[in-house]
Amino acid sequence: MSSPAQLIEGFSRFREQHFAKDDALFRGLVEQGQTPKILVVACCDARVDPALILDCAPGDLFVIRNVANLVPPAENQGHYHGTSAALEFGVRKLNVGHIIVLGHAHCGGIHALLEGDMLKEDAFISEWMGIAGAARERVSREFADAGSTARHRACEQHAILVSLDNLMTFPWICERVEQGTLALHGWYFDIERGELLGYNAVARRFEVL
Repeated sequence: MSSPAQLIEGFSRFREQHFAKDDALFRGLVEQGQTPKILVVACCDARVDPALILDCAPGDLFVIRNVANLVPPAENQGHYHGTSAALEFGVRKLNVGHIIVLGHAHCGGIHALLEGDMLKEDAFISEWMGIAGAARERVSREFADAGSTARHRACEQHAILVSLDNLMTFPWICERVEQGTLALHGWYFDIERGELLGYNAVARRFEVL
């Protein structure tokens, strides 16, 4: 896709498929509203569309996308908090039962964080990526002698763990996790190998799902 015209053509095919006939799926979504049970925090990378790679239908997922699929710690300092607001809506209004932080291989945001590629004139990216600073520091200590590929993969995965920890700083998330009504998951999509890995908290490693 390289032009808005192609997107409009795509919408025409979508409309023909779903609206040319009486489509029960969208009729239900209109009449009953959205009732997703799973919230996904994903990267805005064009190669990693959660609904596509997880084979979901409209209405299945409540998706939050940002640079490097990061969750900031809970704070309320009068600024604009898009990710936090979306989390609050998904948890407190939609009552999702699962939150998945979905990271991926070859993440540009993590590459910039690890290699110091962020520019001083960046108005927002540098500060945003600072959320994952603990992941960079850990990789710098534990993977100092590793190759570039191993360091980047480790940082991508450790950044997921940082976001999982940050989720627990939101009181209405922490409360539901402790009550057993909300579960947190760390997943990693290996775009090169076509594999989906999940974090095993007992084994303390990512494993193929």
